[in-house]
Amino acid sequence: MADKKTGASYDERHGDDSPDRRESVAAAALLQNPLRRKTKEEVVVDAENYARSRGMDTHVTLFGKAALIARDMDNFETVPGLTEQELAALRYERDHKWHGSKMLWYSIGLCAVGAATQGWDQTGSNGANLGFPEEFGIAGTGSDEWIVGIINAIIFLTAGLIGAFIVDPLNKYLGRRGEIFLTALCLTATPIGSGFARTWQELFAARFVMGIGIGAKNATVPIYSAEMAPARIRGALVMFWQLWVVAGIFLGFCANVIVKDTGNIAWRLQLGSAFIPSLVLACGIWFCPESPRWLMKNGRHAEAFISMMRLRAHPIIAARDFYYSYVNYEEELKVAQGAGYFRRLADCFSVPRIRRANYGASTVMIAQQMCGINIISFYSSSIFTNVGYTKEQALYASLGYGAIQVVATIPTLFLIDTKGRRTLCLWTFPLMCIFLLAAGLSLLKTTGSLGAQIGPVVLFVYLFTICYSLGEGPVAFQYSAEVFPTIQREQGMAFAVCINNTFAGILGLTFPRMQTVMTPTGAFGFYAGLNAIAWVMIFCFVRETKQLTLEEIDQVFNIPTSRFLSHEMSTSVPYFFNHTLLRRRVPKPPPLIVKEEFVEMKSGMA
Repeated sequence: MADKKTGASYDERHGDDSPDRRESVAAAALLQNPLRRKTKEEVVVDAENYARSRGMDTHVTLFGKAALIARDMDNFETVPGLTEQELAALRYERDHKWHGSKMLWYSIGLCAVGAATQGWDQTGSNGANLGFPEEFGIAGTGSDEWIVGIINAIIFLTAGLIGAFIVDPLNKYLGRRGEIFLTALCLTATPIGSGFARTWQELFAARFVMGIGIGAKNATVPIYSAEMAPARIRGALVMFWQLWVVAGIFLGFCANVIVKDTGNIAWRLQLGSAFIPSLVLACGIWFCPESPRWLMKNGRHAEAFISMMRLRAHPIIAARDFYYSYVNYEEELKVAQGAGYFRRLADCFSVPRIRRANYGASTVMIAQQMCGINIISFYSSSIFTNVGYTKEQALYASLGYGAIQVVATIPTLFLIDTKGRRTLCLWTFPLMCIFLLAAGLSLLKTTGSLGAQIGPVVLFVYLFTICYSLGEGPVAFQYSAEVFPTIQREQGMAFAVCINNTFAGILGLTFPRMQTVMTPTGAFGFYAGLNAIAWVMIFCFVRETKQLTLEEIDQVFNIPTSRFLSHEMSTSVPYFFNHTLLRRRVPKPPPLIVKEEFVEMKSGMA
């Protein structure tokens, strides 16, 4: 690609063998719709030849029309040869955002059920923390606190450090569905094993294996969902992951309350009940189609198109999405140049476009732990008993926390693809900082009635939870699943899940001891401060991806970080102050990305 100023190509400026060459190609290859580089006639011929060469002879004409639509998606009405039925399907899709096939909704819904496993296990251990330390003789301070912490934390440490990094080979040999099935079996067996543990070491071992399954599942299910979902509602559909994580949290708290009167086995039932959503996932996943992009990646194009047709409401829509995905995948292959697993993993840190995506994904993942939500998810029952609630009252207060998470997450189904991922996080993190700090300061009140002492703590925890559910909660896994190119998607998502779960493990490990050393108020204040730091990180590294195709997201991350921050500070921030705070009528600033202009821009190093 020529430099406007010098007229030299990138290779002429850097040399064919320069290590920067692959970085430049990655930064430029997907800036515009590749189909627009050719004439309409060439696009039709290429699409029809593709269909013939991949054993889809009966769909040759369909692919020709679909390619023209993909070339200019907003002007499909001008494509010649479309039948009235095809035009009607395209118009209906354009006018009805939530239109989709039944199989699409079934597949997304089933994957979301799998997310409930993680939420349910968190709350199972939350309630079990009131029982198993006493049974195993580890209810004291000092070393006992570290043992309780590591039992709670180990599922996240093994999820991040082991489970996330076996995703690529499992996906390669088993496919998306096979990998999900295997991890679902693991997450069905290990909660049951936890319930039968006779010592804390046995409980630790069961949760060690459980974490591996959680990590592998967490890295695959969002990818599977993102690869099936249409761009216009991908954020909302994939966000079912978070909705069902919080639904699992709520159902886990329900199970905790239901079995609270069963005596000494209550904690065993609370841990063991987490097998239920995993069993549903294992039984239902084989009725879902395999990911079209995974099949395409493995050379099974005819099967991939059949899978896509099951996931779309009409063949013309399926052909359009499928062929557009194929064309962009071919561009990515040129960038990858046959790179193996470790080369693709290294690309997540060395190739500028992918590295910037990695910045964003890692930021939202670590911010999910920095905000402190999991001190509530892991230890709310213990926190509430420490401030004066009985065990039964603490379980009911935790149930309220779970219910609020579910209710507050529902509006985000509609906000995530309208307001956007970045905007939601930037609005909610300051509020989370304030409410968490207020909850910690409320713990200092030791006079008055029990309600006067505990009420403000519970109120501010609930307000903090609402803000989390409207922002960071739904965004983290959704954002991480969509920002990486197809070639590096498994590696990028694995690293993001590693970051998320490792820091969740560190949180779970340290919080019991932190309460003793820093006092509960100090611990809450510490995480309130981390909320402020997380806001700065999100402002710098998390870029907006709402309503973009997985391929168009490449444009967002091709912009150097310095240019992105310069635009935000000089344009977006003044607009926010004038329009939002001062309520002035000022014109909305133009978008940073102008496709044709940026295609010619020299690659920058962030």
